[in-house]
Amino acid sequence: MSGTPSARGEISALLLDRLAGPVGALPDPMLREPDEPLSDEDLHLSLYLCYELHYRGLPGVDERWEWEPSLLGLRRSLERRFETALREAIPPAPLEVGPEEIDLALRGIAEADQGRSLSKHLEREGSLDQFLEFVVHRSAYQLKEADPHSWALPRLSGRPKAALVEIQADEYGGGRADRVHAELFAVAMDALGLDRRYGAYLDHIPGVTLATVNLMSMFGLHRRLRGAIIGHLALFELTSSLPNGRYAAGLRRLGFGEPATIFFDEHVEADAVHENIAAVDLAGGLARDEPALASDILWGAHCLAALDRRWVDHVLDAWDAGQSSLRVPLSRAGAQEDPILA
Repeated sequence: MSGTPSARGEISALLLDRLAGPVGALPDPMLREPDEPLSDEDLHLSLYLCYELHYRGLPGVDERWEWEPSLLGLRRSLERRFETALREAIPPAPLEVGPEEIDLALRGIAEADQGRSLSKHLEREGSLDQFLEFVVHRSAYQLKEADPHSWALPRLSGRPKAALVEIQADEYGGGRADRVHAELFAVAMDALGLDRRYGAYLDHIPGVTLATVNLMSMFGLHRRLRGAIIGHLALFELTSSLPNGRYAAGLRRLGFGEPATIFFDEHVEADAVHENIAAVDLAGGLARDEPALASDILWGAHCLAALDRRWVDHVLDAWDAGQSSLRVPLSRAGAQEDPILA
């Protein structure tokens, strides 16, 4: 991460203050109940910071904080609020299909979303400013693409594990550093004049976006939620190819060439291949191996669909109102020269 973000409330302020010092027990804060735990700014920045200790770490933060028991206790309390809100908003439904039909159920979830389309807007009429905001939102995940799902690898065996390895190998470029999907996204950011540094726009990115990334981290880091992370990935792959084709078309409409579109073009092809592997071999295979996880697989997919819908509505509502969808608007005059965390 390229710098230290600004606090968004009591808990993130505590974390940022204490993580800058020596490892030691955190005080036990009195956590407030957020009004909207699926997008609360303080809750989701705090969770994001806790999770980053398991990814690339935080600048100037002692790596031993990763397993400090008091920090894990705080993270557990934040996760409990997030997961409780998810289960209230998206209650796990009784399983109405057998394990052999999980792939069909996932396709049904993908086809059920009839809301407004962000990809169609950007393809047909999105402005350059809107594209830049979209890429900044996506950078919270895409600069570490595939990593949250890779937490599931040691929790699987047999056919589902092989299927996940096949998908992840493509995500990581098939052994070529220049083809790693996170690197392709960074190349696109360069082409758009954005700052490709990991975490450079964290202060810009709202809680509703961070929640979509925290969802993956929470599912991936908890073995008990392994079904949910597999359902998340399966739906992600099922719903990726067409939108990425539209994003690429929108960038070409605005006059951009391959450096800007390479990430999106890659996903049109790769995710079309991944669809059946993810739905049939990975999610379906896990449901057949562990039938008790079938409901969790579908719940994870429903959570992805619900949080993505909330994010899309947030972005399009802001644009419809003539406003920025970011917490801190980008500087129109050269986004690369003026990142918050430079």
